[in-house]
Amino acid sequence: MEIILVQLFVFLVSAAVAVPIAKKFGLGSVLGYLIAGIVIGPFGLSLISDVETVMHFTEFGVVMMLFLVGLELKPSLLWEMRIPILGMGGLQVALTSIFICSLAFLFLPWQQALAVGLILSLSSTAIVLQTLQEKSLMNTGPGKSIFSILLFQDLAVIPMLAFLPLLTTAAIHSDGHLESTLFNISSLPTYLQLIATLLAIFSVFFLGKFASRPIFRAIAATRVREIFIAAALALIVGIYLLMTAVGLSPALGAFLAGVVLADSEYRHELESDIEPFKGLLLGIFFISIGASLNFILIGKQFMLIVGLTMGLIGLKGLALLITGLIFKMEKKERSLLTVSLAQGGEFAFVLFQFAKTNGVLPQSLVETLISAVAISMFLTPLLFQAYEKLEKNKQKEEEDQRDSDSIENHGQKVILAGFSRLGTDLGRFLLSAGIKPIIIDHDASNVEVLRKFGFEVYYGDVTRLDLLASAGAAEAKLLIITISNLDSSRKLIELVKKHYPHLEVIVNAYDRSTAYELMDLGMDHVRRETFGSALTLGQDALQILGFDPYDAYRMMRIFRKNDLDMMPILYKKHRADEENYISHYQQQTIDLEELMALDMSSDKVCLDKAWSRKNPQTQKDN
Repeated sequence: MEIILVQLFVFLVSAAVAVPIAKKFGLGSVLGYLIAGIVIGPFGLSLISDVETVMHFTEFGVVMMLFLVGLELKPSLLWEMRIPILGMGGLQVALTSIFICSLAFLFLPWQQALAVGLILSLSSTAIVLQTLQEKSLMNTGPGKSIFSILLFQDLAVIPMLAFLPLLTTAAIHSDGHLESTLFNISSLPTYLQLIATLLAIFSVFFLGKFASRPIFRAIAATRVREIFIAAALALIVGIYLLMTAVGLSPALGAFLAGVVLADSEYRHELESDIEPFKGLLLGIFFISIGASLNFILIGKQFMLIVGLTMGLIGLKGLALLITGLIFKMEKKERSLLTVSLAQGGEFAFVLFQFAKTNGVLPQSLVETLISAVAISMFLTPLLFQAYEKLEKNKQKEEEDQRDSDSIENHGQKVILAGFSRLGTDLGRFLLSAGIKPIIIDHDASNVEVLRKFGFEVYYGDVTRLDLLASAGAAEAKLLIITISNLDSSRKLIELVKKHYPHLEVIVNAYDRSTAYELMDLGMDHVRRETFGSALTLGQDALQILGFDPYDAYRMMRIFRKNDLDMMPILYKKHRADEENYISHYQQQTIDLEELMALDMSSDKVCLDKAWSRKNPQTQKDN
């Protein structure tokens, strides 16, 4: 027991340390887990020993993830995705298997070459889905295509498990970990195995569709959340054991149960209860993959394993590119598809072991291929990073190459620099007030979208002097800067102060600290980006809590006026006496609280409430 707790402690501490560090360097959580595994593994600090057992246990995290994915997919939505699932998924698996099998056939018997091709056609569901979710790409077009292919791959595990024993080339060993510890149907006649498999699938469907709802309803009625969590976990564990007993993929069974429960009224509660366990087990799963890298074997067969890894990524990438071309995906989407799925998958660990114990592949070949698969999985987050950087540079290059729009200046008095979330609302307000500004934005895609909504927006870098001149800066009276990038705002302010000192400038700041930076440049009209929204929300909150609408409005105005009055004072304190800035800030806050309390206790004249719900006219209307 103590040994288990020590191992768990090591896993949790390594995850808690490695992931924040990886995130800080923009590497993503998956890469952080993998690095943590290498550090604590047998070839690092040797803090964990039995990596294989831990990995088998944490594969349960993959099962939970597929269950949650299934909960997001209603049967109707799954039916709508049948073409990408069968078409794209089937084509990718077929092409990858043919490519790898053809190459492997030069060095291996055809049975082994075919087994290697089939197993390596599968990609890592855990790494890819986790990364897509972190990057908010799951609901995009390429994200759905990637998910469809992964789903087909998970389905393909079942026929592979049935087909691989037919490729036996050596004596069979009986230490495969896929065998159930409860019941092994392989000892039954073939027709009974088929019946048992069909009964298992039907049981999952029946349990999810009919039996689970009254059970969950009864448990929910107890209002004991721990019991509901226990029931949800028991459901997943039960499916895992059932699928393992009949030799099917537990992940696929969990996915099927999730789809069946997608229409259930307990769907969201199941998601929220299982999510923390899924994340924790998946994290430990990734750590165990990092720890499983056999650096002695990699050192001995360095060139071979590197070649296998590059060959795997290259051939799968080629198959994915062809798949994307056939299904007419855009170039950018094809690139994302290739980067996402070019690695080996966690099912390769299972299927290689299965192939070994069934005499299909020799142990030495399995160990070498597993190392290549693990390295390809390790490289996936790095490939994502390279893809994002490449796309970002390409987009910047396209924007740099694009000429600025020709501005039709009709003597407008206001120039609005930046038309994103803040600029859009501000621009609408000015236009509604009868003031037509010259609007300039540097985001080409944003400009195109806004033009579709009827806004007259010009594309260009407003920090360029020639564009500023063509926008009429010499004749304009006011420049409003709503650019979120502080460096660009600073550059524009310096340009205007030098060439157009007559222009009044209003600038938005992301927060108080940014406001101080802009005040360093001599800006008097600095507005914090979310300040007004925060006050409006506060005013609404006071009214919901029972405050009179006029009192809420007046308190908001008092707070606003005093906070704005405090800004120059606190700015000087921050710059002149930074060590005591916090105490100055706290004192100003106390003064403001006392002022508002004093105001609330004072008498109010009737005129103050002439417009409120206490207005006689309002009462009459009511």
